[in-house]
Amino acid sequence: MKKFNITTTCIKEQHYMVDARKKLAKIEKMIDEGLYFTINRARQYGKTTTMSKLFHTLKEKYIMIRGSLEDFGSEPYKSEERFAKAFLNMLQKIIKFQDKKLAEYIISKNNAKSFEELSEKITDICMESEKEIVLMVDEVDKAGSNIIFLDFLAMLRDKYIKQKDGLDQTFKSIILAGVHDVKNLKVHIKERRMLTEEEAKLIDKTTYNSPWNVAEEFKLDMSFNPEEIATMLVEYEADYHTGMNIDEISNEIYDYTSGYPFLVSKICKVIDEDSKEWSVSGVQEAIRMILKENNTLFDDLIKNIENNKKLMEMVNDIIIDGILYSYVQTDEIISIGAMYGIFKESNEGKVKMHNKIFEILLYNHMSIKKERESMEIKKYEVRNQFIKSNGDLDMSKALDKFQELMYEEYREKTEKFIEKEGRLIFLAFIKPIINGTGFYFVETETRTNRRMDIVITYNKKLYIIELKKWYGKDYEERGYIQLMDYMDIKRADEAYMVIFDFRKEKKEYKKGWIEEEGKKIYEVIV
Repeated sequence: MKKFNITTTCIKEQHYMVDARKKLAKIEKMIDEGLYFTINRARQYGKTTTMSKLFHTLKEKYIMIRGSLEDFGSEPYKSEERFAKAFLNMLQKIIKFQDKKLAEYIISKNNAKSFEELSEKITDICMESEKEIVLMVDEVDKAGSNIIFLDFLAMLRDKYIKQKDGLDQTFKSIILAGVHDVKNLKVHIKERRMLTEEEAKLIDKTTYNSPWNVAEEFKLDMSFNPEEIATMLVEYEADYHTGMNIDEISNEIYDYTSGYPFLVSKICKVIDEDSKEWSVSGVQEAIRMILKENNTLFDDLIKNIENNKKLMEMVNDIIIDGILYSYVQTDEIISIGAMYGIFKESNEGKVKMHNKIFEILLYNHMSIKKERESMEIKKYEVRNQFIKSNGDLDMSKALDKFQELMYEEYREKTEKFIEKEGRLIFLAFIKPIINGTGFYFVETETRTNRRMDIVITYNKKLYIIELKKWYGKDYEERGYIQLMDYMDIKRADEAYMVIFDFRKEKKEYKKGWIEEEGKKIYEVIV
């Protein structure tokens, strides 16, 4: 029986997969047109699986070279001769399963001592082949010494230009796949190795005069939309007859993942192997379990943010302070965040977090720091006192305790401190209470620098909490209306509001239920 796969290349006969034929057809069209391009997406975004599908789809039409620079090791990057030998060996090993005669011909040509000679060998091979050759190179950002690799790309670029003028013969199409785009390799090199001043100047010059400026822009959205997620669930349902509501489940998975391929498959895998609960609450439980795990994707996400102070500051500005940055791809920090799969562009042209799961992960990461820093918070995190006999959260009691915490421990803090840290203090306070049974996310569509809606799921029940800054009574009244509108969307009759009041003299630490149009809102002022 098939399984959901998250570790290796997905194979149709072995794994449940989305129907990506429309996406593949668009890539095939680019190949047929003889375009050179790069597939640059974050880790575990389906790049390798896509190249595998292209290989099997097109190997009757073209000689398909599917190789990985990860397999090269470091030795080939010590000289042009060593790189040329490794590259021709790769061609020969792959081609022998498609054209044995051509593979034997390549063996006789494997004596290039420079990139100039390698260029001639590639021309000879392409002229000898009965089919046009397509080169697909995976893990391009794993090139150990990228100076050699950039020179190699420059050679391929020059051959491409000459071929257009009928002055050379080379690969029909070239696809480079990796996290870093070639234009980002300069930054990547400087991150990975200490360079001499001469090397740095060479890289700057080579990158400015891009060795891959012939590449066509690759605009294909490789994330899975709800309809594509549904195709995978339809196949699963045909095998297991669970009775799931496929449209509801696929939309719920998309809502949390924004179609990030690894996360989509991971949620399905957890449900299939652990709970078998194909429902909205089953999806949420799977996400709670995933967030407790260590995996390379999450580790890389945290590492990439921790290693870049400016990126960390922007993430904090967006998810904690609700700052709306315009999405400008040429901005270095936004570009890096998008490259790592952290940011994406909202419908309004603003920078937003790629998906709710990443956002929850980063909230947890930031709030645990606040927990470690604050002995005050630890005094209030006895979890059992906030759990009712039926297992539900006593949210009003928890908010009373938060009000007590803010009064006793933070009332002497400056307005600037509370405004900057208040939301993070709340998340650090609430996280230990729900940890192990529930989880939370911040509703990005409603968050601004004046309000922040937190949705907690616990014991299969929804708790909506709005955090607001005090801007006067009129603004408070509008807040009730906004919250009730959001309650309608979530089909909730109860919600909670925490107001951060920065006034010193007139501030009142009020709390209590407010009833508006048949809905109940528990409000506390801190």
